[in-house]
Amino acid sequence: MHTKFQIKTTVDITNHNKVTKEDKVKYGQKQNFLTLLNTIGLRVNPTVEDDPYKTNTKEFGNNDVWQFDFSVEYEKSLTIDMLVNDFMFVPFVAGLEETEVFEQPVFITKGKNLNILFEEINNITE
Repeated sequence: MHTKFQIKTTVDITNHNKVTKEDKVKYGQKQNFLTLLNTIGLRVNPTVEDDPYKTNTKEFGNNDVWQFDFSVEYEKSLTIDMLVNDFMFVPFVAGLEETEVFEQPVFITKGKNLNILFEEINNITE
């Protein structure tokens, strides 16, 4: 059984297949995406089917929001609480294509000034 998760964030996590350091925006976006994957990967190997994309959700007011869906192979190998704790204060590259201005470029998962949310979507039986 697979468990599917959804992440929504005001941090620009756009993924690019080919990028150079000279293109600072695309390079920063790619680094943020890799930070996301590596933080998840501290506990599990995520299965990624699609790149993050901008969504029209209003969960963060009028700020742009990126959504990223992934799944994990084993039920209960990853929980929302684990993600909340693992991502708290993880640094990212700010000043890309976000509409939010961050006091500090770190993921905030608790309290006020949230910039990332996690949701367990469903369990997938194969």
